[in-house]
Amino acid sequence: MYENTFPNKRFKKTLEFLENAVPAPAKVLDLGVENPFSAIMKSQKYEVTNTTGEDLDLHPQVDHENEYDLVTAFEIFEHLLSPFNLLKDLKTNKLVATVPLKLWFADAYRSKTDMRDRHYHEFEDWQFDWLLEKAGWNIKKRTKWTNPVQKIGIRPLLRTITPRYYAVYAER
Repeated sequence: MYENTFPNKRFKKTLEFLENAVPAPAKVLDLGVENPFSAIMKSQKYEVTNTTGEDLDLHPQVDHENEYDLVTAFEIFEHLLSPFNLLKDLKTNKLVATVPLKLWFADAYRSKTDMRDRHYHEFEDWQFDWLLEKAGWNIKKRTKWTNPVQKIGIRPLLRTITPRYYAVYAER
């Protein structure tokens, strides 16, 4: 269904990790606006509600009126100045999150046209683990994967062997 090409490789790996950690059906609060992966989760029988684009640094108390089996956060925390408050205030006992890993051979992502599409953080795996643990989460599963590109050069070669994405399943 999802080819092993960008961005679908990321989607395939993320879905495999999610389904292994918390199988459908599950009621999910997905941090971030509705996106292609929200649709993928819905197609796999997850009941998904997305946040509405509010600034999660300024408003870390998200949707406290409803009960969710799980909160998901796919490439969200790197955009926050302080993800700690949001992680601490989540009102669920299960979290599946992915973050891009810091690459020593590439600068942090920064869009030149969209001020909101910039990374304040690109984590090393131990840094993200520490953030989660400090916010009260216990990591149960984790995995990493690469993001090869179809180009020639040193950086493309390094991308085939250096993990770019980190996924974590954590509970309270």
